Amino acid sequence: MARSIAQIQAAIVAAKEADGTLSGLTSTSMTAIWLLWTYVVATCQWTLENLFDAHKNEVAGIIATQKPHTLQWYVTMARAFQYGVALPSGSDTYAVVPPASLSVLVVQFAAAVELTNLVRIKVAAMTGGVLGPLSPTQLTAFTTYMGQIKDVGVRLQCTSGVADTFQPTMIIYYDPLVLDATGARLDGSEPTPVKDAINTFLGSLPFNGVFILNNFIAAMQAIPGVIIADEVSVQAFYGSVPPVVIAAKYVPDAGYMALDNAWFGTNVSYVAYAA
Repeated sequence: MARSIAQIQAAIVAAKEADGTLSGLTSTSMTAIWLLWTYVVATCQWTLENLFDAHKNEVAGIIATQKPHTLQWYVTMARAFQYGVALPSGSDTYAVVPPASLSVLVVQFAAAVELTNLVRIKVAAMTGGVLGPLSPTQLTAFTTYMGQIKDVGVRLQCTSGVADTFQPTMIIYYDPLVLDATGARLDGSEPTPVKDAINTFLGSLPFNGVFILNNFIAAMQAIPGVIIADEVSVQAFYGSVPPVVIAAKYVPDAGYMALDNAWFGTNVSYVAYAA
């Protein structure tokens, strides 16, 4: 950013004061020749710095319009979507940023995945602290927005689905001094510590992040009162796709997962641990 003429002139005068060979220039008159020359030089330097700024802005503008965008750019632009607000003509940026009302920012989570011949944009909203899909109307508006700001020639697939269903089958060997046969804490502080831990673990995963089975097992065995968490089978699925047994890792199709509570109730059992 260009300095002001006064800033540049002050720097020249300071350099003069520090140079002993110029100690003879002592006049403080505003019309002193040496002082007038500092003003002339400062003005020339100010002009040059402004030209540099203009050139920099021009080059930045050219780069912004010509460079191909990254997947992270698509994620950033997806989260910038303002529901119910029109884009200015010929622009990919809204006129008011941030928006006057944060309620228009319906996309709280987004991920971009490069597939064969297209880029898939996964998005989700947060309502009452719970992740969920955009409404059909919101998704239509979002898809239109992404179609306007995307790179030419790039095919996008915008999706916002319900959470993948997570179904663990486990035998919990518990400490009878801490938990009872239903998995509740004996002190009454937590009626469902295992279920709560599962929900916490799923909620802590990054959007479209990888579910790692070993990390899940470690989280289960870190529950106070759980001695062994024997994962007989852990599976997940989305839509009408058959469940997939998770051998090591799993990336949810919707970008996030939710526990099947009915499944949990009939497929997680508790056995008192005896050393």
